[in-house]
Amino acid sequence: MHVAHLSLADFRSYARVEVPLDPGVSAFVGPNGQGKTNLVEAIGYLATLGSHRVANDAPLVRAGAGSAIVRAAVEHGERRQTVELEINPGRANRARINRASPVRPRDVLGIVRTVLFAPEDLALVKGDPGERRRFLDELVTARSPRMAGVRQEYDRVLRQRNTLLKSAALARRHGARRTAAGAGAADDLSTLDVWDQHLARAGGELLAHRLDLVTSLEPLTGKAYDQLAPGGGGIGLRYRRGGGEESADALPRTREELYGVLLADLAGARRQEIERGVTLVGPHRDDLLLDLGDLPAKGYASHGESWSYALALRLASYELLRAEGAHGGGDPVLILDDVFAELDATRREKLAELVAPGEQVLVTAAVAEDVPPALAGARFSVSGGTVERR
Repeated sequence: MHVAHLSLADFRSYARVEVPLDPGVSAFVGPNGQGKTNLVEAIGYLATLGSHRVANDAPLVRAGAGSAIVRAAVEHGERRQTVELEINPGRANRARINRASPVRPRDVLGIVRTVLFAPEDLALVKGDPGERRRFLDELVTARSPRMAGVRQEYDRVLRQRNTLLKSAALARRHGARRTAAGAGAADDLSTLDVWDQHLARAGGELLAHRLDLVTSLEPLTGKAYDQLAPGGGGIGLRYRRGGGEESADALPRTREELYGVLLADLAGARRQEIERGVTLVGPHRDDLLLDLGDLPAKGYASHGESWSYALALRLASYELLRAEGAHGGGDPVLILDDVFAELDATRREKLAELVAPGEQVLVTAAVAEDVPPALAGARFSVSGGTVERR
């Protein structure tokens, strides 16, 4: 698949812009701060309903505007679809497919598929567990768009359960269980079994998909790392449960079995959770451990090794989606946002060689010399809110 046309209205720095795109390589070149990343960020937003740069939607809307529009024409072989998202900070976003009646934003997932690598991806290696959970969950959803609904359900139940636990904890701390308010908190706590079941149901499905993903991703990541840094040492991916040292190696793999595991975990942690007022077990507490040789990459990998590891994770994601899209979905769009300037000459040329055959590759760079010769294709000049093909 490839994005054939991108339209933006009041998105970031653009009041309005129209960008026709071709298959193959397209490079957006211009000084920093001129809007190159805004273009690829918009395409990534269509694929994930989120930005790789900010945690909420407000910065995506141009100053002074109430909403933003991101629209793309997408070609899957001979089939063409138009997908549109209206971004409304503080209100529900809206979506359309082929300019028909509005649909839920998550219904557009899967029409555009991307793998995006940016300088922020160093956080996959050096950052907190939340960065790696987000990486896994976005890739899980790219493989199976229906998982967006499961993730939303898990987050909804988690919020409700945490609210209940917090109320119970406050009642205990203030010795209010004998008061009317305390009695209410105790009565509410009786519903915890129901919330446990809902959390374990959604959590078991999410966990099953994560574990399957890690199994599929590990050999591809090892291959990509060896291509980028030959002789750099073996890599390993390990899923760790609950923010502790508990390994997931012995876990079952079906969602029904994992439902039972999570229910037991919640029961075992209940007393501590009531005391602390927060849910302490579940996929929201897990981590993906990245090993380099016999040591954890976090804290031990050099800057260059960390870059190679993060790149390998993204390249492995790309190869996984390519393989799974070979039966109709096509290649995902590969986005390299300001990546080459951060790499030494050897890694730069090797990366270019690996990605050049992609169905559509979008590159941003501050200067044309940062784009390796292997990535020949269309060139766009980006400056002052305008995008012009050279």
